[in-house]
Amino acid sequence: MTETIQPARRLPDWLRVRVHEGESYKQLKQLVKDKRLHTVCEEARCPNIFDCWNRRSATFMILGDTCTRACRFCAVTSGRPAEFDLGEPVRVAESIAQLGLRHAVITSVDRDDLRDGGADTFARTIRAVRRLSPQTSIEVLTPDFQGAPDAIRLVAQARPDIFNHNTETVPRLYGRIRPKAAYMRSLQLLQTVKRLQPDLVTKSGVMVGLGEEREELLQVFRDMRTHDIDVLTVGQYLRPTPKHAAVVRYYEPSEFLELKEEALALGFEHVESGALVRSSYHADEQIPARRKSLLAG
Repeated sequence: MTETIQPARRLPDWLRVRVHEGESYKQLKQLVKDKRLHTVCEEARCPNIFDCWNRRSATFMILGDTCTRACRFCAVTSGRPAEFDLGEPVRVAESIAQLGLRHAVITSVDRDDLRDGGADTFARTIRAVRRLSPQTSIEVLTPDFQGAPDAIRLVAQARPDIFNHNTETVPRLYGRIRPKAAYMRSLQLLQTVKRLQPDLVTKSGVMVGLGEEREELLQVFRDMRTHDIDVLTVGQYLRPTPKHAAVVRYYEPSEFLELKEEALALGFEHVESGALVRSSYHADEQIPARRKSLLAG
């Protein structure tokens, strides 16, 4: 049976973003250009780019700007990637040091063309940041590495402070939204990380408004807790272009609050739930209290 999608119409007021190119925004934009770096803020057309960059916070995207997958929600270019840059990890670390970031988020495109899915580049970037900015806490937002245990182990053993991988949506919608991904593979990746490095914080996020039912969403939350995930982010899906999946509906602010309360009751250490919440939005504020005490010590 074909799924019928009725697109939502008007963008609600609470999703309208104020454009403000402040001095910090301009400086960070110039730094990214000078260092020949990519950020998911730009590539994925994140609505929070002005807020985050003015706070001198950015999510660096390694392994190029071309993804081997073509998820229906993502604005990042898909296709056949070029050779990746071996000097990229050091340039990312230098940029983080120059910005004096307290918390750095490092993500990547999917690189299914590489034997390790790019895991070695993640590990080298983590180590470079540790050398140049030992005071900076590090969060990685990784692809699924096609579930390869050696790739997962390589990144986990580099010891980021937070290991993030997004589930994105409910299992029923994977065929339409994430056709090359697998729901259980995403959950098992984070459980594997927790078993390898029990003290690392594991984190995942979902988008709402793609046609999921409330009970399906709550079941995803329960599945996450069963797989030892500590931190959850929940945000509204926004259609990047007419070629992408349609928004089925916009959630009310009160619904995000209810979802947060439901998730906290399940035992998550921290839940960020709101219309403009993204996985790395104000990520430095999403570190659980127990981890903050370890970092301070």
